[in-house]
Amino acid sequence: MLRNPDLSWPALAGFSRSMARLLEAGVEVRKSLQTSAKQSGDKRLAPAVERLKSGISGGQSLAEAVRSQQPLFPELYCALVDVGEQTGHLPEVFESLAKYYEDRLLMQRDFRSSAAWPVIQLIAAIGIIGLLIFILGILPAAGKDGRPFDVTGLGLAGTSGALTWIGGWAAIATALVLLWKYSRNSFTGQQMLDPWLIQIPILGTCLQSFAIARFAWCFALTQKAGMSIRPSLECSLQAAGNGAFLAAGPGIWRDVSAGETLTDALSRSGLFTTEFLQIVATAEESGTVPEQLDRLSLLFHDEARRSMTRLTKALSGLVWFLTAGLIVYFIFRIAMIYVGILNDAVGMAG
Repeated sequence: MLRNPDLSWPALAGFSRSMARLLEAGVEVRKSLQTSAKQSGDKRLAPAVERLKSGISGGQSLAEAVRSQQPLFPELYCALVDVGEQTGHLPEVFESLAKYYEDRLLMQRDFRSSAAWPVIQLIAAIGIIGLLIFILGILPAAGKDGRPFDVTGLGLAGTSGALTWIGGWAAIATALVLLWKYSRNSFTGQQMLDPWLIQIPILGTCLQSFAIARFAWCFALTQKAGMSIRPSLECSLQAAGNGAFLAAGPGIWRDVSAGETLTDALSRSGLFTTEFLQIVATAEESGTVPEQLDRLSLLFHDEARRSMTRLTKALSGLVWFLTAGLIVYFIFRIAMIYVGILNDAVGMAG
């Protein structure tokens, strides 16, 4: 549950990029698969590709063989390969999939690089305070009660106190990471967490922009390839990569099947911006929905990048504020301890 059941994004991106080039050059599918599976960092890819080749040799289509390897290949991947094979646009589909996963990797790296320094500062502050707890714990006892300095106000001192302090923060970090992995790698987790996350200022705007950009990209691709409306919507909502959008899928399809326009159906979900809906409405009237959504995917991709920049700045500020708050708190704690000692000394002298 905690490990992503899909192949890694780098593996999917590299495999798709190689398949696009080889198929475009006219190389036979099984030879293309064999070449594309090489030099992948994900050890699961090569055995999966061998099974793909066996399936194709046994009479399966490429789409059927890929689908048989789920969950290694996600549903979105399987659906788009099926579309590409049916329409004769496999090279273009693999090229689009490569760009999709490469873009997600780039965003992930940008976020990590932006958040790295504030996190390092926080870890350093926690470590320094842990060292302070240890040092004060081995100094001679101070105060009337004869106990070591309690710099945290939590009763922590010495080796055990330092280990408790650091272990507590490690437990919090581990819990947050596990919660995030669960929410990303499980449909239930996505539906539970994403509708809440998308309501948070700055973070919600960022998540919404990314989801809309991916939805628009996939819907334009599948509609241009001739996919019918229902699987096209389902595939596009999966491509959004957000549990709130996945949860809205049945309602959107119910409205569309009841005769509502795509604009009205998307509007009732409450997940799409007014700007997006207005452009979709105009495109529906002119019959240019795939073309307009293709353009919109680029516009919202740029907006998502700007939102990511704002988000990283906000998170960096939050981490810095937390770090500064910890330092200021302990400075005042130490100052008050020494003020108490001085007061005791003055009282004894008097």
